[in-house]
Amino acid sequence: MAKYKAYPEYKDSGVEWLGAIPEHWKLSKLRYQFVFGKGLTITKEHLQDEGIPCVNYGEVHSKYGFEVDPEIHTLKCVSDKYLKDNSNSLLTKGDIVFADTSEDINGSGNFTQLVSDTVTFAGYHTIIARPFERENSRFYAYLLDCKELRSQVRHAVKGVKVFSITQAILRNISIWLPSKDEQAKIAAFLDHETAKIDNLIAKQQQLIELLKEKRQAVISHAVTKGLNPDVPMKDSGVEWLGKMPEHWILKRLKHISPKVGVGLVINPSTYTKDEGVYFIFGGDVKEFGFDLTKTRRISRQDSNKLLPSRLNSRDLVSVRVGYPGITSVVTDDLEGSNCASIIIIRRGSYNSDWLCAAMNVWVGRQQVDLASYGAAQKQFNVSDAIEFVFPVPPINEQNDIADFVQKTLNKFDDLTQKAFKQIELLQERRTALISAAVTGKIDVRDWVAPDTQNVEEPQEATA
Repeated sequence: MAKYKAYPEYKDSGVEWLGAIPEHWKLSKLRYQFVFGKGLTITKEHLQDEGIPCVNYGEVHSKYGFEVDPEIHTLKCVSDKYLKDNSNSLLTKGDIVFADTSEDINGSGNFTQLVSDTVTFAGYHTIIARPFERENSRFYAYLLDCKELRSQVRHAVKGVKVFSITQAILRNISIWLPSKDEQAKIAAFLDHETAKIDNLIAKQQQLIELLKEKRQAVISHAVTKGLNPDVPMKDSGVEWLGKMPEHWILKRLKHISPKVGVGLVINPSTYTKDEGVYFIFGGDVKEFGFDLTKTRRISRQDSNKLLPSRLNSRDLVSVRVGYPGITSVVTDDLEGSNCASIIIIRRGSYNSDWLCAAMNVWVGRQQVDLASYGAAQKQFNVSDAIEFVFPVPPINEQNDIADFVQKTLNKFDDLTQKAFKQIELLQERRTALISAAVTGKIDVRDWVAPDTQNVEEPQEATA
């Protein structure tokens, strides 16, 4: 923030977490600047695809936080019959919609602001804050988003597992207000500067997606065409596969693995324990790895009894329901674990890492997609999985491809982590800039908007 000047004089605000504010700014409470109301008394079952757009607490906590425009953003709707008796839950441009509950303390105080004139309802689990003075409603959005104000909300919320805010909590929140002219200037400054930061974040997010696509393409080529660009090719006989190396053999999964089965399906929850070995479900399986932070447990005794679903090191497990086809290799530390309702591809004379790669790229995923069924949750069965076909190289080439895939994963993971780190730094800068402007740590009264042609536009990222 060194390039911005400070105000000439400050005074103690008397507000914890805030410190000094510009000498001429005034202190107030949210109750003196807003009138509060609540959203519709409905449930998820009342939502539909057409009708009057409705902002529910889920949208506030997800991608439509801070601002929402039903003309641009896809929202669930309610029937227009609600217009008759629920006018108090209708939103006006500039209104703030808070989520009244959060699963974690950091989400307490999350909100979104309606930025269009579209007829829109506040939905379930929401609190409406309507500013008395709408001309500077954008300033209020930035004020409510700054960490100094959010600290007050987090300190006041109730609950252990679910953190709840009430109208009473919000009414009592302390705020600090510059003059109306300053409010307008601060909002315009932050609109301009945060847009530049958001564009940079969008570039990094685009880069991450391109890296994912490039990684998939590189690995796909390795497992379908091999590593030698000069190897003679032959027609595979499979239309979607095309050519493959001449000396490779096309095999079905049932002829690659000695056994393909499925994890425990009937009442797996009855085996869940507080301690024991890992009890792996589909949600624990990621591409080329596991997320064991929330994995359930099963006693070692029960796991040893349930041999058909007991896992051995170097077996493969593939998600069967939800995100079907995501596959990982069972590592040595998971030897003896058990699993529920996921496909188990038993280890054999093949290289497990090679087959895992083939399952995770299009050669495997396309076959999973063709075999999948179900509207709410996609899934596929063992009877289909055993018929999947793969171009199989000799074991020495499987080993080389597996090594190549691991190096490729390491390379792209490193590039992706750097992009995520850049996003984190940009988000930290965005947060710091908002706080500095709305608390008066920087003076932007003399700021002039640059020529709009000079505002940085998001450019296409390249991987």
